[in-house]
Amino acid sequence: MNKVTIIVPFYNVEEYIERSIKSLVTQSLEEIEIILVNDGSKDGSEEIAKKYVAMYPEKIKYLEKENGGLSDARNYAIPYATGEYIAFLDSDDYIEEDMYKEMYKTAKIDKADIVECDYLWEYPEETIRSNGKTYKNKHDMLINSRVVAWNKIIKRELLVNSKVKFPVGLRYEDVEFFYKLIPHINSISIVKKPFVHYVQRESSISNVQNEKTGEIIKVLDNVIEYYKQKDLFTEYKEELEYLYARYILCSSMLRMIMIKDKNIREKMIQYAWNSLNNKFPQWKNNKYLKDKNLKHSYMLSVTPNTLKIYTKLGRVKFIRKKIQEKFA
Repeated sequence: MNKVTIIVPFYNVEEYIERSIKSLVTQSLEEIEIILVNDGSKDGSEEIAKKYVAMYPEKIKYLEKENGGLSDARNYAIPYATGEYIAFLDSDDYIEEDMYKEMYKTAKIDKADIVECDYLWEYPEETIRSNGKTYKNKHDMLINSRVVAWNKIIKRELLVNSKVKFPVGLRYEDVEFFYKLIPHINSISIVKKPFVHYVQRESSISNVQNEKTGEIIKVLDNVIEYYKQKDLFTEYKEELEYLYARYILCSSMLRMIMIKDKNIREKMIQYAWNSLNNKFPQWKNNKYLKDKNLKHSYMLSVTPNTLKIYTKLGRVKFIRKKIQEKFA
């Protein structure tokens, strides 16, 4: 039986996919299964993938489907997985050779449903390490988890029994997927080593800001609805409220400020602000915001008037940064 199945969807990544596949076929854990999912790729990615399928037929499965996006490709591949644990890797990222060996070993020792590891943000000019921590409970998981799918191995049984899938057609798929998975997790462990190289590309979907940036609100709404359906909303209301406010006012607001079209930018920011206050009108009373730090002070300072000021200041800062990068 395979210990870990790694699902790798790909679409037009001929410059990166070979490095990604190489980092998989050279894993020190021998009992792995690699599933390459051709999500309607139009460039030379298919030829590269098939070359490795021919070289490692006992290790690599090749699937092909019409383009449906990352979530659709991941969901499509899960039923083909035979590993005790399932992992996901983006086709432009790559990993260290002992990643799955050490994570699987930890999973067995700890009897963990999920094991995650640290990772490296690889920018053209610098590399930044993301350091995780052990979670106290599911409430802590909601507040502090790194939701990305590709730094984890997940027990296949957990995915099958929970029936949690990635949302098709939406950005921020990992946010919805992992927050929906949390109620079903009995134990999660961490390996404090940066095994994943998370490559930052300007052309990647996550770095292109437009109207779809607002899909984070749909994703968060889906999560809240899921907790209500499972009769868990009251138990986790404080965490869900805090998450909603933090995503809207922090990371998502920064992305919305980067939208070039002024009308779309202002529309999205107002939509996000209204969504937060309609969904959680008393969000400023959230218990987690009582923990005083710079981020929380900023969040509590946001009003309809200061929102306009912060947007203008953020836009000026963003433009200045782009000018500096251009003439550096």
